[in-house]
Amino acid sequence: MIAVSAGLLGPALSGGWTAQLPRVSLEEHLPRANALDAMTFSVASLVGPAVAGGVAETLGAPTAVVVSAVLIGLALPAAWMLPARPDRARGAPTTSVVSDLAAGLRVVVGRAALARATLTSVLSCAAQGMLTACIPLLGERVLGGAGRGAVLLSCTASSALLANAVLARFPRSVAPDTIIWASALVQAAAMALAASCQPAVLIVAVLIAGIGEGPQLAALFAVRHREAPERLRGQIFTAGASLKSTGFALEAAVAGPVETWSIPGTLVLAASVAVLAALGFCAIPSAAVNPSEDRAMAG
Repeated sequence: MIAVSAGLLGPALSGGWTAQLPRVSLEEHLPRANALDAMTFSVASLVGPAVAGGVAETLGAPTAVVVSAVLIGLALPAAWMLPARPDRARGAPTTSVVSDLAAGLRVVVGRAALARATLTSVLSCAAQGMLTACIPLLGERVLGGAGRGAVLLSCTASSALLANAVLARFPRSVAPDTIIWASALVQAAAMALAASCQPAVLIVAVLIAGIGEGPQLAALFAVRHREAPERLRGQIFTAGASLKSTGFALEAAVAGPVETWSIPGTLVLAASVAVLAALGFCAIPSAAVNPSEDRAMAG
């Protein structure tokens, strides 16, 4: 029940927080802020497991769970310090969470740029789920111990962090739409390379995977900030995060039985899903939406 509750609220924590970025960053600084924001996910991927493992090892797993809850609670002061939304009218009718998410999904489907960015990111996340499911067996069979699979995840997070640091230095060098589909191909190449199951090649592969994952996340944030109506930005980010989490979980579940048959086969399948992510981006044609359509979807 704890895991289910955490899963239900996870998208609101990740997507909801990122949706607040335009309220604390000037518009001209937003591209760089997006890259820095994406870097925080990579930092958390590196530091979080290390802290949890260290506390669990020294003080026990229950204490590690308590520490996790405390860390989340430490974010509350930052939430209270956020500036109020300028368009929030006093006495405005409240809406349910379900209706808000439905409104966000309608905008995602109605805006071509949002639809193709979301489709590509969800399929890329599905491929990442398959790779992650293979990590313990890769650690055991290639690196000599299942626990060493964590090293592979650390390599991915580190290269994603470095790639986004470069992107933050040159935030306008490549259009975010281009980064989204190109990063999917980079991840596909990394997963195909990992299928060789050779130690040195595997480490290079997961480093390349991070180079694809990090900038893709930053670019996805940029597209959402650019395309989302102000009133529904939080709903769109939360709905998008929910879809990505679902894609990751479903493909990780699929990879479990498949990898017992063949790890290289599972990684090739993951690479195919990543290629499909890039093709999905190109399959949805770009279309401009005028302000009146924006207002209609936002309503």
